[in-house]
Amino acid sequence: MSLWHVIVLSIIQGMAELLPVSSSAHVVVAEKLMGMDPTAPAMTLLLVMLHTGTMFAVIVYFWRQWGQTYFRDGQTFRTIVLQLIAATFATAVIGGGLIEGIEKFGFPHAKHAEIEQLFGRLDLIAPALAAAGILILLAGLRRREVARKTMDHDGTGLTMRQSIWIGAVQGLCLPFRGFSRSGATISTGMLMDVRRARAEEFSFALAVILTPPAIAREVLRLMKAQHITGAENLASAMGPSLLGAFFAFLAGLVALKWLSRWLETGKWWWFGVYCLVAASVVFWLHLRGF
Repeated sequence: MSLWHVIVLSIIQGMAELLPVSSSAHVVVAEKLMGMDPTAPAMTLLLVMLHTGTMFAVIVYFWRQWGQTYFRDGQTFRTIVLQLIAATFATAVIGGGLIEGIEKFGFPHAKHAEIEQLFGRLDLIAPALAAAGILILLAGLRRREVARKTMDHDGTGLTMRQSIWIGAVQGLCLPFRGFSRSGATISTGMLMDVRRARAEEFSFALAVILTPPAIAREVLRLMKAQHITGAENLASAMGPSLLGAFFAFLAGLVALKWLSRWLETGKWWWFGVYCLVAASVVFWLHLRGF
C-alpha cells in the first residue's frame, strides 16, 4: 500500500465518515477499485485508525457546543453521562449480539470466523446503503412536513428513552458496512422529535465513546494475524495508519461544517437520495465482479 493510497483513503474516510453516507462503504469500494483486500487485518486496522482521525475532528468541532449544552451545570452533565452510558449499553447489547450471532451462525464451515470477513461483500453493502438512504429520507422529509419542538425538561434536549433507542440503532449499524452510523442515529433522533442540533451532538458524542474499543479490537486482530501468518509487524502497519488519521482529521472538519449546514437548512434528505444512488452503483460494481 503506497502513501498515495493512504492519502486517498484518508480523504474519502474523513469526508464520508462525518457525512451520513457510510464511510466504510466508500472506503471498501475504493479499496476494491485499487486492487486491495478490505478484509485483510492491516486494511481493517487502517480503516479504524482513520476513524480515530475523524474522532478527533469531532472533538475539536463539537467541544464548544458540548460545553454549552452538556457542561453548563452539574445536573445536566450527570444527565448526559447517564444517557450516554445507557445508549452505549444498548449499542453493546444489540451490536455485540448481532456480531456474535453472525460469526457463530453465518459461517457454518469456518472454524475461526470474524465479522470482518463480510466487510468486502458489495452485495451486502448495497442493501445496507439503501436502508440507510430510506431512513434518512423518512427523517428528512418528515421534518419538512412536521415542525415539532422537543420538550427540553432535562437540559440535554432528549429523554432517556430517546437516547436508548438511538444507541440501539447504532448497534444495528456495527456489523453492516454501508448502514451509516451517523445517518441512522441522527435520523432516529429526528424521527423521535429530537431537535436536529441535539441529535447531531448526541450522535457524535456516542461516536467518540465507540471509537477506542473499535481500535482495540482491530489492533488485537492484527496482532493475532501476525502470530498466525507472520505478517508485517505492528509498527510498520501503524505508520501509514497514523498518517492516514491525520488526513482524515482534516477532511473530517470540512465534512462536519457541511453536515451542520445541511441539517440547519433542511437539506438532510438529500443525503438519503445520495445513499440510494450509491447503493445502485455498488450493486452494479458487484455484478461486474468487484
